[in-house]
Amino acid sequence: MLEPAIADSLTGASWNRYLFRASRNSFQDALATAVSLKDGDTVAFLAPDYVYGKDTVAAFKDAMAATKSKAMVAHEEFIPLSTTDFTAPMQRVFDAMKSGTGKKYLVVVWGAPNPIRKISELKLERFGIEFLSIGGGNLETMKAWKGLDISGGAYYYYGFPKNPMNDWLVTEHQKRFKQPPDLFTAGGFVTAAAIISGLKKANSSDTEKLIAAMEGMQFDTPKGSMTFRKEDHQAMQVQYQFRVKKSSTRDFDLLDLVREIPASEMPVPIKTKR
Repeated sequence: MLEPAIADSLTGASWNRYLFRASRNSFQDALATAVSLKDGDTVAFLAPDYVYGKDTVAAFKDAMAATKSKAMVAHEEFIPLSTTDFTAPMQRVFDAMKSGTGKKYLVVVWGAPNPIRKISELKLERFGIEFLSIGGGNLETMKAWKGLDISGGAYYYYGFPKNPMNDWLVTEHQKRFKQPPDLFTAGGFVTAAAIISGLKKANSSDTEKLIAAMEGMQFDTPKGSMTFRKEDHQAMQVQYQFRVKKSSTRDFDLLDLVREIPASEMPVPIKTKR
């Protein structure tokens, strides 16, 4: 059971029948972010120079094609994960985006610690550039985003889903740990929910019975209902379009929901070879 690994290949070229992904994949993250783009917008990427950065940028461009976006990709900047001074790479981004039209977005693909706050010190607004973030981020990362002009797509934010399972998770997590759950906690909960649902449906822990039961299985999670797609075992699920709140007095009151994107609007390609 995959969580939180999101590389598309794990339910694509590297797929096998014993593997199910309860998490989202890179393409789902990218789709949830690409819906922000309008025809004529200009996009640049800043990403670490290794497989995660390159796969995610590739997934984002595929998502742009899937959503029929006519936004223009002006630049792709891949830099070492150890980078601490972003002046030179960002100058290349600025130069590439000078002639851009429409809204201008910098898509930052990064894990933790996320460099958006540091990059913001270079005053992107001088060039009319806003941030787009793929996959949201963990709560501690997003706390550093307060006051910045950031939008994007998210797998989970505790305040977005409205259902009894998420209500329980948020209340219980707050009680035990004095803060709300983040995307990794929710991912663990989703995985447990999938395993329990599979065991109940199969009425067995036998491998073949579990596979038969879980292919096409619908199950409840803190994000709402998910379905393991039979063809590749990818969990089909909602994603969220968000914007960082302009101001907030509470530590983890961080995001406004722009739109919940249903699974039916996420044309995730099937890339397995069964």
